[in-house]
Amino acid sequence: MTLPEHLFDYEAHLAACARGDRQALQRLYQQEAPRLYGVLLRLVREPAMAEDLLHDAFLRIWAGAASFDAQRGSARGWIFSLTRHLALNDLRNRQRDAPHSALTDEAGEGLEANLHSTRLYQCLEQLLPERRACILHAYVDGFSHAEIAAKLGAPLGTVKAWVKRSLAALRECMG
Repeated sequence: MTLPEHLFDYEAHLAACARGDRQALQRLYQQEAPRLYGVLLRLVREPAMAEDLLHDAFLRIWAGAASFDAQRGSARGWIFSLTRHLALNDLRNRQRDAPHSALTDEAGEGLEANLHSTRLYQCLEQLLPERRACILHAYVDGFSHAEIAAKLGAPLGTVKAWVKRSLAALRECMG
């Protein structure tokens, strides 16, 4: 059974994984595997590959849980970012290993979309940490401005301004 994201304590589960608690990893899997699979499937467009990458992502979550830093963003955002990076790296490796003549227009379009995603991550990294957190909470975690303000301990107006300015900065960075 999955809980609404605002009721599930991702940070506590990652901390428990870092201590070797396999049940915490199982609960994380139950909570996020369907959504992560959907993200992976949209990226790689192959169900078997998405399943393999989902498995690899949870192995990396397990192995890297101790490296999660709450100062850099939300635990859920870290999980999704790790998973997306894994898929993007896999796509880049497969594209590099594929003969150029084997690339179809569809694969080329998929690669272009994925490179666009990579650029987005580079642009996100340029934002100040609290502003990046606002964007990730809003667009990855699905939090409202009020929920973000409560989570960050910042005034609502400040959070709204950070989101607006950060989106403008992202648009400019993305070109």
